[in-house]
Amino acid sequence: MNPERISLSKNDDDYRIAMGRLLVLYTQVDRLIMEICAERIANAPDERAALALAKQVGDESRHVTIQQGWMREFGTDTTPVIGPEQEAAIRLYFRRLSWINFLADMYVCVEALGSEAVEQVVPLADPGTRESLHVPLSDEVNHVAFGIGRLCEELSRVPQVQWRTFIDALPDRIERLADTLHGFGVPIAPLFEAVGVNYDRLCRILCKRRDDLLAELTGRLQRQAAATA
Repeated sequence: MNPERISLSKNDDDYRIAMGRLLVLYTQVDRLIMEICAERIANAPDERAALALAKQVGDESRHVTIQQGWMREFGTDTTPVIGPEQEAAIRLYFRRLSWINFLADMYVCVEALGSEAVEQVVPLADPGTRESLHVPLSDEVNHVAFGIGRLCEELSRVPQVQWRTFIDALPDRIERLADTLHGFGVPIAPLFEAVGVNYDRLCRILCKRRDDLLAELTGRLQRQAAATA
């Protein structure tokens, strides 16, 4: 391990253990996203969507490789945070989703809010962890842009009352997915707190990010409706 990659203030055991667990969780999630998107390619609604999913599979593969390399250098215990049965349940859940619900859950609930949570860790992390997250977080900006854009496109094809109902239901979808993760027994709050993140503040940031995304979707759909009126 290169000691210059880990600052002295980030050298305590509690930090190392918690950051190691978060790195394992982040890598597991990226691998799951890779596998879930790969499954979707064959049933994508059009070639544009299939190509975007294929690109994301390649991106997530790169993220997993980057994180695995850093975890070896960091000396992380790579025991999975999410067990095999839980991973299988997540794959099955996404496999059963319609295209529009897949877009909502993958790109609003998982990618946008998940990457926002990781962004809150970055300023507090050791130099090596910050470096390892740079490429993945940059790629996820593009993934979210695709997902939100495509979700807006799909919703623009249905009556306004229908897309408003869909958007109004998104906070509950997000909450159900969060409850599922907590139901897996993953100690999310203690892990974030152990690396220096104020968990209550993080929850407020994620709520604001959620509200901003919903406002963005609503605004784009309203503008599209006005332009075609």
